[in-house]
Parts: sequence; C-alpha cells; structure tokens
Amino acid sequence: MTRSQVSARRAQASDAALVTSIIAAAFQHDPLWSGAMTRADGGTDHHAAFWRLFVDGAMRHGWTWLTAGGEATSIWIPPGKTEMTPSQEEELLSLADRHLGLAADEYRELLARFAAAHPQTEPHYYLTLLGTHPDHRGRGIGMSLLAHDLAAIDEAHMPAYLESSNPVNDERYMTVGFEPLGTIVAPGGRVVVTTMWRSAR
Repeated sequence: MTRSQVSARRAQASDAALVTSIIAAAFQHDPLWSGAMTRADGGTDHHAAFWRLFVDGAMRHGWTWLTAGGEATSIWIPPGKTEMTPSQEEELLSLADRHLGLAADEYRELLARFAAAHPQTEPHYYLTLLGTHPDHRGRGIGMSLLAHDLAAIDEAHMPAYLESSNPVNDERYMTVGFEPLGTIVAPGGRVVVTTMWRSAR
C-alpha cells in the first residue's frame, strides 16, 4: 500500500472500541507513554481505559480516521475544539489516581507540560494520536493515512500540530511538511518529546 492508495473513512461511534484497541497496541511500548502509564505491578490492562477517554473525547468532532482494513487510525482535534469534556478530564485523573499510585502525580505533571507547550496563537488541526497496529507495521500504512488527512487539511488551508513521543518518527513527520517547534521534557528527564508544526498550504 502506498500513500496514494490508502483508503480511509471517518470513524463512527461504533468504531470506538476498534480505534482504542489500535492505539493501545501501537503505544504499548512507546518511549513516553508506556513509562508514564506504568503500574507498580507492571500490568498494562488499564491502558485501554486511559486511551478510550482520548478516543471518546476526539470522536465528538468527527475527525478520527480509520484505514479501510482497520490497520491504522489517526485522531485529530479540529481548530477551536477541546480534546476532552471536563467530565472526561476528571475521569482521566481519577484513572491515574486509581492505577498509577505514586506515579499519578508525574502523569498529571506530564499532561500539564503538554498543555503548556501547545500553541495558542493560531487556529490549527491537532494530531493527538496516530497509530498503526503492530501486526501491520512496516508497510507505510500510518504515514499513508497521515498524508490522506493532511490533504484534507490543505484543502482548508489550515496548519497542523503534533507531539512526537518517539524520536524515530521525527524524520517521518518532516517528510510530510512538519518542522520541529520545541520540546517537552517528561518528569524525571528520561524522555524528550518533540513538538512539530506544519504551516498552512
């Protein structure tokens, strides 16, 4: 599959579980989020509950996409919209307290650093999550989906923003027009996230 061949559709409410499962699998070993959501006993079965809140929050806006075969998903927040409702934000923090123990404070601080780094001066599309299921990695599907999304954003002549939590992806994002904007240092200094901006076309 090439970028020109990708077939994608807008995710519907009935797709929320599928979208969540793709994201949970894709980010299970992410340099940032796997550590940020580590439970004291090493368990990861709580991750899906965290991701489901991000999925449900974004799907209100109609800018969550799925490839036709369900291999990859992209989750966007359109200009002027919020990532979650206030009640979803409260539930996310409650999940952190319930599952992360002493690490919940670091998780809260990480979220605060992401919020502080987010550009506020110009309306833009925000790519909150992009993931390919591990069974389908290495075929360019995720980048094909991203190119599909950016074509629609370009039609609206809008900029786009993302945070790259895995440095191996930085160069990939640059091939489709994103440029490094700044950094977010995770609590403890173990991981540095690159924020990236793509100007309107």
